[in-house]
Amino acid sequence: MPLDVTLVFDIGKTNKKILVFDQNFQIIEEKQSQFEEILDDDGFACDDLFALTNWLKEGFAEYHSNKKYTIRAVNFAAYGASFVHVNSEGKPVTPLYNYLKDFPRHLHKQFFEKYGSLEEFCSITASPDLGMLNSALQIYWLKYEKPQLFHQIKYSLHVPQYCSFVFTNNPVSEITSVGCHTTLWDFQKNNYHHWVEDEHIHSVQQKPSFSTEIALEKDGIKYGIGIHDSSAALVPYLKTFKEPFVLISTGTWCISLNPFNDESLTISELEKDCLCYMSYEGKPVKASRLFAGNEHERQIKHLASYFNVENDYFRTVKFSQDTIWKLRNRFKQATPETSDLGRLRECMFVERNMNLFRNYEEAYHQFILDLIAQQVAATKLAIGRTNTKKIFIDGGFSKNDIFMNLLAEAFFDKEIYASEIAQATALGAAMVVSEGNLEKENFKLRRF
Repeated sequence: MPLDVTLVFDIGKTNKKILVFDQNFQIIEEKQSQFEEILDDDGFACDDLFALTNWLKEGFAEYHSNKKYTIRAVNFAAYGASFVHVNSEGKPVTPLYNYLKDFPRHLHKQFFEKYGSLEEFCSITASPDLGMLNSALQIYWLKYEKPQLFHQIKYSLHVPQYCSFVFTNNPVSEITSVGCHTTLWDFQKNNYHHWVEDEHIHSVQQKPSFSTEIALEKDGIKYGIGIHDSSAALVPYLKTFKEPFVLISTGTWCISLNPFNDESLTISELEKDCLCYMSYEGKPVKASRLFAGNEHERQIKHLASYFNVENDYFRTVKFSQDTIWKLRNRFKQATPETSDLGRLRECMFVERNMNLFRNYEEAYHQFILDLIAQQVAATKLAIGRTNTKKIFIDGGFSKNDIFMNLLAEAFFDKEIYASEIAQATALGAAMVVSEGNLEKENFKLRRF
């Protein structure tokens, strides 16, 4: 008897995954791929849209023909800060431009001279000034820099919605993608910002759908409309825990997400890299970002070189309260109040004299002390004035006992949990398209 399953395509910048979930949201199968980047029409590296599209179709065909499974639902989670622009025949008319491309200075100046001060605009759209990472500005850029392409565009689809479009031919806007630092959404009016209409950007003006809506139901299979990856990772927690919480999703970026904070973004918070995401239900999610995973990668390479050990030696270092006490007595410590927050700001460790550390263990403990000062400051911004009692940490840092113990010490008045939920992003995408919820027992939580 074939097993009823949900198929999820989880598309990251580096790794592309296909996951098979049973009806209880347990992972049955998982397959990972990586594609070589190609060059766009400006010679800048970008994802290979042709390879991505073929991978989607071939992956679906493989599991659809597998006699072990009956696919009941399909959904897509992906990075959302990029568009696929398609013409009236549904064919892509541009490369999948990389959000790391530089946004031209003259266009930046032109845009904000027309649509108000940078601070006010960013506050209204809950988007820090991020250039091409503000995905709607990619369309603005096309209009003025590549008009011959712009005028061919019928629909501009964020990557998760393009993936759905490949199977359904149904062009939709979806609220988590529209609300994710795009500069599209006016969070005060709860509608598109007027600049979108003023510039005649009609390719994105469909009314946004909730993530739970179905793009197509055919041959017993429900096709979801896709969901932005950061919002997807929040879904299992929102569907399982009703009391207020903050989720710190850790990876290259450590993002503190608070779906229970409805305070408006201030200009000061925007300068410290705060923004709003959208939940799958269309509610603002106050968030703060820290480039902590990237900083960790840089520093462990530096430490490995200095102490002549392997890059992954940090995994052998056990948390030592005694070492922490000694470091605090010997060195001036960073605090959340003195930590420098803002896009790509480094932690205090970069200024420390490595000659003063007796061994790798001491140096690594000090690095995490400095990193935690920044992390606490960032997470406090997301907490705001909300009465949050629980903080969940998932991703790589949830397995780092030094990080977790120091975080628990800093938030001594809250319950701190390392969450070992497997593939939270893909799981969230599965949960919004399939009926049912996780039991709390399915969360592997370790309290610190």
